[in-house]
Amino acid sequence: MNTDPVSGYQPYDQHAHAQAPDRSARNQATARRAALTICTIADVAAGLLGLWIALYLLEANQGNAFVEFVHGSADLLSGWAQDIFTMDTEGLRVVLNYGLPAVLYLALGHGIAARLNRS
Repeated sequence: MNTDPVSGYQPYDQHAHAQAPDRSARNQATARRAALTICTIADVAAGLLGLWIALYLLEANQGNAFVEFVHGSADLLSGWAQDIFTMDTEGLRVVLNYGLPAVLYLALGHGIAARLNRS
């Protein structure tokens, strides 16, 4: 027989502990979604930079709308790294000045995502 005046009443501490696993699971799911988003953004950025390097080295038509889009996107993403390397060989200069940001985006994006997944 229950002598508690309010049936089903849980003290504050028990109620908080009962919801903690739900909150923790939600926080982990949110962290996983954020990590996936960060990885995806880093992968797309690096992919555009890598695509521009390939199109440049393969001497793609610079007047093509797709090539112009990729080049413009790559310039936007690597603007901070332009002319870090000044080589005589134009192909090597493009590989280094666009490749460095691609590698950094991948390393930072996946590093941040790994950190989020650990928490």
